Order: sequence, then C-alpha cells, then structure tokens
Amino acid sequence: MTTTQDEEYQEMHDDKMQSYENEVVEGDASSNFILFGNKVRAQKLPAALYIVATPIGHLKDMTIRALEVLAAADLIACEDTRVSRKLLTHYGIRTRLITYHEHNADKQRPYLLQALKDGKAVALISDAGTPLLSDPGYKLVADMIASDYDVVPIPGASAMLSALVAAGLPTDQIHFAGFLPQKAGARDRKLADLSAVPGTLVFYESPRRLGPVLTAMANMLGGERSAVIGRELTKKFENFHRGPLHKLAEHYATAEAPKGEAVILLGPGDIQVTSEQDIETMILEGLQAGLHVKQLSADIATKVGAKKNDIYKLAQSLKDRTTTPDES
Repeated sequence: MTTTQDEEYQEMHDDKMQSYENEVVEGDASSNFILFGNKVRAQKLPAALYIVATPIGHLKDMTIRALEVLAAADLIACEDTRVSRKLLTHYGIRTRLITYHEHNADKQRPYLLQALKDGKAVALISDAGTPLLSDPGYKLVADMIASDYDVVPIPGASAMLSALVAAGLPTDQIHFAGFLPQKAGARDRKLADLSAVPGTLVFYESPRRLGPVLTAMANMLGGERSAVIGRELTKKFENFHRGPLHKLAEHYATAEAPKGEAVILLGPGDIQVTSEQDIETMILEGLQAGLHVKQLSADIATKVGAKKNDIYKLAQSLKDRTTTPDES
C-alpha cells in the first residue's frame, strides 16, 4: 500500500475499533478480533501450547491464523504485557495476558502446564518475532512435550529469516548463533568455536556493541568475509549495510551507534583444516620458544579453530614427553 492508503486504513481501523469498544459488553469479545476494520469471531481451539510469531516491526506482518489463535486462546504467555497489549489492542483482542520470561519461567511453567491439564488453549508469544529464537520458551516446550501435550507452531515474522533472505549470502547452510556473550573473553571463545562452521553465520546484536563485536569477528573469523548488517527490519527506516567484514568493523568502530536491533550475517569463510601433525609442530615450536602451555594452547586453539581444552591436553602431553627427568 502507499502511505496514503496506509493512513486511510488506519483511520478506518480506528473508527471501527471505537465502534467496537462502544458496543462490547464484558465477556462478549472473548474470541473476536478486528481485521481490516471488520469484527471476526475466532473458532474455539483444542487444548495445546501454540507458539505464535508476532511482527518484528510492521503491525501488518501478523498472519490471519495468528490472530485467530490469539483471539481464541484462553490465555497468552508473553515477555512484557505492556508490549504485547499494544499489539492485541490494535487487533481488538482481549485474551488474558500473563508474563513468561527468563526471571519467572520456573514459577510460571507449572501454572501453564496446569492450564493445559484443565483443557485450556495457551499461546506463547515474544515481544517481537518468533518465540524461542534468542527468547525464553525452550524449557516450556520441552516440558509440554514430556507431559504429552500438543505443541503447535504458528509461523510468521522472524528477524533472522527476514535478514537472511535479503542479505544476498548463501542460504544452503546457515548457523544461527543468537547473541554473543558480553564479556570479551567468552565472546572470543564462542567465535573461535564458530570459526570452522561451514555456511552463513547469523547473529543478533545490540547497536551500541556493533563496533567491538564486528572488530572481534574480523580478528577471529577473517576480515575478508562478506558481511551484512540488517537494522530496523520491516520498519520505515529499514537498512542493509553490506561489505567486507573488516570494512564494516572499521565503520562501526567510529560511527555513532545506530538505532534499532541489528542482525549480523557473515558469509562462509575459507575453512582450512589443520592436520594434527601441523598442530603438534606449532606446539613444539612454542614450547622450544619458552611459551607457557596455557597461553600457547589458547593461541593455537584460536588460530586453528579448535577447542582450547583439546589443544591444552595435547600440549601438556608433548611437554611431558620432551622433558628429560632429573638424574639422581
């Protein structure tokens, strides 16, 4: 739609919503929603956990099936009721909301399990996008399956997929890594583990950390990788910034932090498999140079994309083998 059509649709929607609010008696709107200004009644749902995707920015990225499920559900578990209430209000949905997030998940899971035991339909949504992708919900789904309840996916918007299909990078193999650890050491170890992963890597990141994170990626994964930064996806100021990873790292190291959550995509790197003989040679050379086993192991693990503990065990074994016992 054009901007004018969007505005006309919004005005029509607001008028219909006002009329709807005036005519509703408490309890009458339990399974209704508003679509293109018209009131629609959703059909009753069987008891199950429904994993419902919601828009990542543009409210019209809500599917009709998702609206039906949210309107017909007996309750909706969400991260933040204030965020989710805006979406539900826009579509005239009055289903009860309860919070489900990382801080109260252990307390809320038994309550939601009991709701299904009582024959209720429960919907799970996140603040934006598809639940469980860097959002809470994994343990809830696992518990529902273990208790023999149905888990029904209701697909829709996803920041990861939206960025991926517009990035221009290979999609035959992808690895979603979510958010990296905030501490530099843990972040670098995670990147080292990813260095040998084939295919396109996808990350979520806060815009204020783009500079240091991209610099670390360039150092650990190779600065010549093709990279794409997607921001404000589906919104008015949607933006894709493409180029070699080292160039993007240089840009964001000095640029003012942009607005909007970012999706970082890195094209496949040139994976060089290092043989065990080569690794042993590097260890022996480092030992002969007087390097400490712990630091030497960390450096080699980062360089070859191996696990630090594995290299440490090999280095300690080689050191013990090459050390001559004192003669009495």
